[in-house]
Amino acid sequence: MIHKKFKILTLIGVLGLFSTTSCVKDLEQEPRIGLTSASIFSDFNNYPNALAKVYGGFANGGQEANGGNSDINGIDGNFSQYTRMLFTLQELPTDEAVIAWNDGNLHTMHKMTWDSSNEFIAGAYYRIYTQIATSNEFLRNVTDEKLASNNITGDNLAEAKYMRAEARFLRALSYYYALDLFGNVPFADESYLPGSTNPPKRIVRAELFSFVEAELLAVSNELRAPKTGQYGRADQAAAWALLAKLYLNSKIYNGSEHNNDVITYCNKVIEASYTLKSKYADLFLADNDQNNPEVIFPIIFDGKRVQTSGGTTYLVHAAVGGTMPAESMFGINGGWGGLRTTKSFVGLFTSANDQRGNFYKEGQSLEINDLGNFNDGYAFIKYKNLTSAGEFGSDTAKNFCDADIPVFRLADVYLMYAEATLRGGNGNLVTALKYVNDIRTRAGYTSTLSSINLDTILDERGRELGWEMTRRTDLIRYGKFTTAAYLWPWKGNIKDGAAVAEYRNLYPIPAKDIIANPNLVQNTGY
Repeated sequence: MIHKKFKILTLIGVLGLFSTTSCVKDLEQEPRIGLTSASIFSDFNNYPNALAKVYGGFANGGQEANGGNSDINGIDGNFSQYTRMLFTLQELPTDEAVIAWNDGNLHTMHKMTWDSSNEFIAGAYYRIYTQIATSNEFLRNVTDEKLASNNITGDNLAEAKYMRAEARFLRALSYYYALDLFGNVPFADESYLPGSTNPPKRIVRAELFSFVEAELLAVSNELRAPKTGQYGRADQAAAWALLAKLYLNSKIYNGSEHNNDVITYCNKVIEASYTLKSKYADLFLADNDQNNPEVIFPIIFDGKRVQTSGGTTYLVHAAVGGTMPAESMFGINGGWGGLRTTKSFVGLFTSANDQRGNFYKEGQSLEINDLGNFNDGYAFIKYKNLTSAGEFGSDTAKNFCDADIPVFRLADVYLMYAEATLRGGNGNLVTALKYVNDIRTRAGYTSTLSSINLDTILDERGRELGWEMTRRTDLIRYGKFTTAAYLWPWKGNIKDGAAVAEYRNLYPIPAKDIIANPNLVQNTGY
């Protein structure tokens, strides 16, 4: 199967083509001794492995299985796994998730009391820049000049150019998260050489928006056409989906409105013949790589070949505790008793027919009196290590999980189209309403909406995309993340919720990087 082949390929890449251990002094490090760029890129047979390292860094946090030999100096490879860090910064500070663990400063994330010394924020920051470093290392070795000097010709040359476009997309994706989470950040492209004595320059948010936009516009013409490549690899539809998301949030990023552009790129994705998967729950199971016409771009995981305590292994195990039947309901060997949700999120589900409002309530209280008590707060059932046929995932020990994480999928695109139309874009309101009703029908609703407004869309995004690492960004766009316009339990470290300072719409640059790089300026408030 293409999926499994690519997962094996990813593992090979993870096991050590590049050692790009990002630290506070720079964003690039030399490759491992004995594995030079010249020796790797002189032979096209090494190119798939080199690209696999770039992809693999989204799934595994180290040079070895289960995060071993961490990519980042001083930070555990599992602790700093890419999607685990995104979940921590995008979900834990919102109404969608709380966690019982009191590791380090983790408790400050939901309370929204973090500061620039927070190790989880630093983990996300350095993980993003490690990915940028691996992308840059690949890109500086696949220029037209390098390809010619290495005698890469014919079909190999055509494939190398596709790979180059993929690496540019993956770098743009990481810079998008830097833009969204941190705003004004260090910047390095492939021209910034490893070992440089000059620290990276600072780029302000609006300028980084323009860079990401330009990169995505360029690669959208250079990537493979939608659905013509291997599962798990970026194609044109992935670039279009990220452009739509970038433009949807442009007023936050640079003060401009791009609603027409949102609709343009949503339409490109929709016209590429993606369709909603018939059963919502099957999107998040161990075989969600199979027969899935909805997912545009995933981060792929495999319980045997790409083992990590991040990814869906984290999302499944951490969400199980109390009286929850770990093996029979989730396909795992035991829960870690961490993640639950708030009554505000539970309250979004007003219909018993909504299959997305899947909560475990036995032994759980709706009220959260103690964030550290797993039994306070309903458990939210999302990912499982079971297949659509009810079989266990590939890891016989039932520890590591197979389910992939969709970064972009059609339902999100439908909702972006509807929101941009309501915000004044040139979409069709009848079409927008149909898209929302299509999503709700798939979820189990037997009646349809006759009208929609912006609040409808925000609530529907919560229901449809819960725990998919979009909530913080969505709440900021609606002016509800830091303000009193929407409160949830323990927001602002108050049981019933309270507003926090507006500066918390951005995270701080880690204090160590501020010290190490005199070009940087700390974000306001920190």
